[in-house]
Amino acid sequence: MPPYGFSSFFNSERSPKRITSSSRRRFLQLSGAAFSGVLLSNCARNIGTAGSSASPDSSTASPPAGGDDTLYVYGWSAYIDETLLKDFEQETGIKVVADIYDSNETMLARMQAGGGSQYSIIYPSDYMVEQMIEADMLLEIDQDRVPGYADLLEQWQDPPYDPGNTFSIPYTWGTTGLIYNKELVTKPIVDWEDLWERKSELSRKMTLLNDVREVMGVALKMLGYSNSTQDPKEIEAAYKKLQELKPVINSFTTDGWRDQMAVGDLAVAHAFSVDGVDMVLENDALDYVVPASGATVWTDTIAIPKTAPNVEAAYKWIEYSNAPETAVKNLGRLKLPTPNQKTLALLPKDLTDNTDLFPPESVLAKCEVLANVGEAVDIYDRYWTQLTSS
Repeated sequence: MPPYGFSSFFNSERSPKRITSSSRRRFLQLSGAAFSGVLLSNCARNIGTAGSSASPDSSTASPPAGGDDTLYVYGWSAYIDETLLKDFEQETGIKVVADIYDSNETMLARMQAGGGSQYSIIYPSDYMVEQMIEADMLLEIDQDRVPGYADLLEQWQDPPYDPGNTFSIPYTWGTTGLIYNKELVTKPIVDWEDLWERKSELSRKMTLLNDVREVMGVALKMLGYSNSTQDPKEIEAAYKKLQELKPVINSFTTDGWRDQMAVGDLAVAHAFSVDGVDMVLENDALDYVVPASGATVWTDTIAIPKTAPNVEAAYKWIEYSNAPETAVKNLGRLKLPTPNQKTLALLPKDLTDNTDLFPPESVLAKCEVLANVGEAVDIYDRYWTQLTSS
């Protein structure tokens, strides 16, 4: 199986909002870069919500207790839709109630504070899986109960963040870049430095993600550093660079930029590829770019917390949502990629040919995985608090 640049980025190393089954929001983050090459070689941050009323900052609220016929899911706002929820309930008799978060750190804080003790499924990203393993927060996966381990593309069969996929199941992947309105900028956005060099033009018309690691990673990559550096001086330099940009930033938001971009209130937004591509496909005036100096490439996974109250239902969810015949319907509807080669082979050609979803090797070669930064996380958090509260 060709590496498609994956080995290089693997080696370089989101308070909940209640989702039931009747509105649409993006719920995980998935992207599929070089998968078109897989097909050619024959190698094969909208969640359905019903009656959603809680807001993303309702972190003190706990989901009501549920019995064996209810499964509580905690994840990003891009991976589940109403059809999947309804089909799963019809198939298993289990009702799914999903809450969303806008950053891995939000999820971790809630789980550590005990507020997540009723969730049986979570969707941590790669570096967060590693952190949660170290904190003994994840249940070891019974791989005999999970379909598709043998069908994972080579790059995900033994990932560095979770060797052997012992505690997590790779679900999707993608890049983090910039989406911009071609009608509102004087020339195309090509790199992170454009945000600084064109501050006057873009003043109050740009947003950055509400995500400490992604935002700090922007400045770090622009300065030529690793997005996962543990060097205090490099982290401080990134913070100071972001301070220069802070006065012209409209907001730090993971999901809110979408509505603003749709009505023309924003010129540029820092975004996960799946959300950016989704917007581009809806509006010809928009474009998505992976900045030339490099960006984050991420993997989102499915995991079961050690505190899960309904492990049996969790396995049924995993078995159902990962089965190729189910996954291709869901991923095709939501325009999401997959690390499973059987599912990949079934995805529509218009998705696998989309170079924003499936970037070429030349783009991926500049990307880097967010890695666990150990105790340096406290430095990142301190500067993030200063940046967002000042």
